[in-house]
Amino acid sequence: MLIAIGLLTGLATLLGGALALRLKGSIGLLQGFGGGAVIGVALLDLLPEAFNLSGKAHTPFALTTALAAGFAAYLLADQTITTTSRSGRLRRHIGPATLTLHSLMDGLGIGLAFQVSATTGWIVAAAVLAHDLVDGANTVTVSLSGGAARRTAAGWLAADAAAPLLGIGLSRLVTAPPATLGLFLAVFAGFFCYIGASELLPRARERRPQLTTTLATVLGMAAIYLAVRLS
Repeated sequence: MLIAIGLLTGLATLLGGALALRLKGSIGLLQGFGGGAVIGVALLDLLPEAFNLSGKAHTPFALTTALAAGFAAYLLADQTITTTSRSGRLRRHIGPATLTLHSLMDGLGIGLAFQVSATTGWIVAAAVLAHDLVDGANTVTVSLSGGAARRTAAGWLAADAAAPLLGIGLSRLVTAPPATLGLFLAVFAGFFCYIGASELLPRARERRPQLTTTLATVLGMAAIYLAVRLS
């Protein structure tokens, strides 16, 4: 059953990424939508789940500090990369790599949730499936916006699609305390806030400085809100 869920999440990711590759001519709108969706995932999905998992083990200040630390760490990594001679190559990979790692954590979360109970596992699986279409599109959009070729973006899409299944497999080998996983999710929320606010949205406005781009950003956040509320 867990393998079937992992395959379904991979198929949803591939479908979302394929749509993004096919609509490359509308990259500005996709970047606007992706920026809103990434920020939505951080604030409406990852951060609330971090609070739920942490319970009383970590204070709200500790979790928001972890978010700020994730934002700062990604900022330092990004700015360091831009000063190196290989900045172009690295920048086109660091964003999709982070998104792929997030998908790995999704799979790990599904596996660990099923260790708690079948009901909890299905709830988490439904939440992951609901936004995996957006995850696939975001992976392609971030890769292309960094200057990667379509083949490179497709490669990251394949890695992102396989990541949840790998995460589910890892969950059978390790057991992570919920409070520790909550801290990790808060750090990832910081990563995603940076990717959305400092990478995707500025480039979307540069490519397509129109009201439709802003509306696409709002739509991206709304899509994540609906996915979380309906899961």
